[in-house]
Amino acid sequence: MNITTSLIYAPPMRKRVLVIGGGGGGIGRATTEAFGNEGAAVMVADLDPHRAAEAADAVRAAGGTAYPISGDVRSVTDIEAMVAGAVEKLGGLDVLVTVVGGQVAFVPAVKLHEMADEDWDTIYEVNLRYVARAVRAALRVFLDQGTGGAIVSVGSVTGFMAAPKQAAYGVMKAGLLSLARTVAAEYARDGIRMNVAAAGAIATAVANANVAAEVVEEIPVGRFGRSEEVARAVVYLASDAASYITGQQLVLDGGVSVRGPFE
Repeated sequence: MNITTSLIYAPPMRKRVLVIGGGGGGIGRATTEAFGNEGAAVMVADLDPHRAAEAADAVRAAGGTAYPISGDVRSVTDIEAMVAGAVEKLGGLDVLVTVVGGQVAFVPAVKLHEMADEDWDTIYEVNLRYVARAVRAALRVFLDQGTGGAIVSVGSVTGFMAAPKQAAYGVMKAGLLSLARTVAAEYARDGIRMNVAAAGAIATAVANANVAAEVVEEIPVGRFGRSEEVARAVVYLASDAASYITGQQLVLDGGVSVRGPFE
């Protein structure tokens, strides 16, 4: 029996991948390049066309295949155009990855009773609604092709841990796992999988050095996660090596979620 124990030694990933929502920066950029390095053909989508182009150029410079596309994930028309563009450029679609999300910078971090309706809606728009739209669009493609497919969403530990002053964000990330489980249950017999890579504190998200030092103190491994570590997890969940995994979340948090109450 020939058992491949690492993607590093696996055959090239001959998959057609769409990285949607911030595919040109941070975790999205690392994910785009990771798929390219594994041999996948990638369509990288970003609101900023220059970032999308730079990410695609980086993949091509390393000998891979990539195409950029720009669009706003808040627009259902743009999402459908991104998926259709990937199908056209790549000749089909095997993997959808959704990345962008977060506690939007201009939304104040306040307790739940103080949160404005419009701020709740903004968090919903960029963390869950666009993902559901993109997933529905990809599902239609997968079902039409009849060859299955994989969906991976970058989530957060706030989806299963308390998120003080970030209630909306935590609720939306919890919704991602529920969405993944529903997709898993409804489409497993069609060869379609969906999983979540739930990230903790990742270096790209930290801007304030003082806050960063305080956060690191709470992380058992003593450091922030790196975009590349999340990217490798996403590639794994999308790969055939994870073909028996669906409706699950892989947690990348340096041990934060397993700390005891008396430490």
